[in-house]
Amino acid sequence: MTEEDGASGDPARWVTALRRSQDRLATTVAGLDGAGLRARSYDAEWTIAQVLSHLGSQAEIFALLLDAGLTGTDGPGQDAFAPIWEAWNTRSPEDQAHDSIAANEAFVARLEGLDAATQQAFALAAFGMELDLAKFVRLRLAEHAVHCWDVTVALEPSSTVLPEAVELLLDGVPDLVARVGKPTAGAPPVRVETTDPERSYALVTDGVRLEPWTEREVAGVLRLSAEELLRLVYGRLDAGHARSARLDAAAISLDDVRALFPGV
Repeated sequence: MTEEDGASGDPARWVTALRRSQDRLATTVAGLDGAGLRARSYDAEWTIAQVLSHLGSQAEIFALLLDAGLTGTDGPGQDAFAPIWEAWNTRSPEDQAHDSIAANEAFVARLEGLDAATQQAFALAAFGMELDLAKFVRLRLAEHAVHCWDVTVALEPSSTVLPEAVELLLDGVPDLVARVGKPTAGAPPVRVETTDPERSYALVTDGVRLEPWTEREVAGVLRLSAEELLRLVYGRLDAGHARSARLDAAAISLDDVRALFPGV
């Protein structure tokens, strides 16, 4: 599970972005035959069908969590997740694809059908956090949009993460960095400048932390799109998919920065 609090407390924005990510995924998968489903995704260890299987199992799990948040009951524990994962792992690639799109469609449709009062009443303690509906959907959007890219980029190398998702998820990236970054001894801090949208940060590498920019001594400046920053933190900014990313520095390389984020 990925991502933390969002800048927006309006669940509708998150649900709309999740709907667009789901529609994108469904359109992409609709054109794949058996060989396409068995082709490698961006993740070297997963085929496209296996990515879809993961998204399908997580849709089922998030549906259980949604039930808990709507009814005020405790969410399911790990013992409830294992049978779901096992069931998905035993399906054929064709069934993984078909069932994943159906499960994700059902989950998004449920979110879209919640009235305002129900949205406001939602409350869930999960993943060490107290979640309202916006934060809950944020977790799902982060996972769905990034894994959707794992599929689309395997078919079209110039593919990017859904722009609507990037815009919403960007302000939660510092929290994610603090959770998933792996410190590297001796790595100096770097200034980070993003475009689309513009942000300015200091990447402090002894932590690892991504802090709002204040004047300080740094080893260099990393310039990249916000979409590339998101993928960097998720371990998905390899040299072949870093179109605009440039690090101006003498004592540290972009590979050194990549090493801070081995993947989520």
